[in-house]
Amino acid sequence: MVRPQDPIEEAADDSLDLYDIATWEVRSRTDRIASVLWWLLAGSARVTVILIALTLLLAVGGLAALTDPQTGILTALSAIPAVGLAVYVSLTDITETEPILLLVATFLLGVLTANFAAVLNTVLRPYFRGLGFISSIVFFFLVVGPIEESVKLLAVRLYAYSDDRFNSVLDGAVYGAMAGLGFAVIENALYIARQLPSSGLDLGLGLIGAGGGITAIRALAGPGHVIYSAIAGYYLGLAKFNPGQRGPIVMKGILLAAIIHATYNATVGIGSGVIASITGLSGIVSYLIYVVFYDSIFGLILFIKIQRYRNSYQRVHSADKDNEVTPDENDITQ
Repeated sequence: MVRPQDPIEEAADDSLDLYDIATWEVRSRTDRIASVLWWLLAGSARVTVILIALTLLLAVGGLAALTDPQTGILTALSAIPAVGLAVYVSLTDITETEPILLLVATFLLGVLTANFAAVLNTVLRPYFRGLGFISSIVFFFLVVGPIEESVKLLAVRLYAYSDDRFNSVLDGAVYGAMAGLGFAVIENALYIARQLPSSGLDLGLGLIGAGGGITAIRALAGPGHVIYSAIAGYYLGLAKFNPGQRGPIVMKGILLAAIIHATYNATVGIGSGVIASITGLSGIVSYLIYVVFYDSIFGLILFIKIQRYRNSYQRVHSADKDNEVTPDENDITQ
């Protein structure tokens, strides 16, 4: 990106000192104080958001669910498909391998920011109950989709987005996928914790038998979160490198992800029911078929978007290599 320049800076040569006229850098004591204050304010804002999210995690029982051995085992099993998908998205990054600490931090922030959605969904749900049979559909499109996709992007924006290692558009999809994985893990943990019997289970086959159904259902739901937030994250990456249109680009990503997410929520019950009535298959099998079909469509769209980036990256770097000037062989021998 080319930094915008004041007309004076554009016309001046390097010999002219334009500090505090058209350019700025830290020189004076006041400059240093201002820089430190800005750093503290910006950092404290992030810390405040994280502390609030951590408080909400404790309030909704998320930490207890994650640390409970029974729930933890089933949550880990339920997360396997989402983990696989998130790893795949990470491996498609053709530019460079992302640092593991940054990926882990984004995952953990996805766990934390998910609690904003949990609280907001719970608080706003009663306001949509008077709309009859369309209440759930309206709720999915106006609340669940936009809020959940926004908080997943918040997980990326809090840390990875500002890091210098977030240095390509495709990084947005990678970190978006990790935030979606964190969201899916804590959501699965909460669902599983609520469904498990309160006592009487060991950590063996009894646990799998009691929690197998909800674990399977949550395992199917997890990849969707990764796909939706990877799509939104891609546009967050695009926005970083197009600062003049940052707002509309981010909004486009959230809008697409929210619509895909809400459409899934609104149709999964109907779709699996239709499959069950036509095929005579059980509810869980019909649900599996519908989820795989739905996620495959939008997973393919995500794959195509990533592949377009990869093809363009390879094309321009291949052109750079072709245009490299090599010394003439006669010049070498002379």
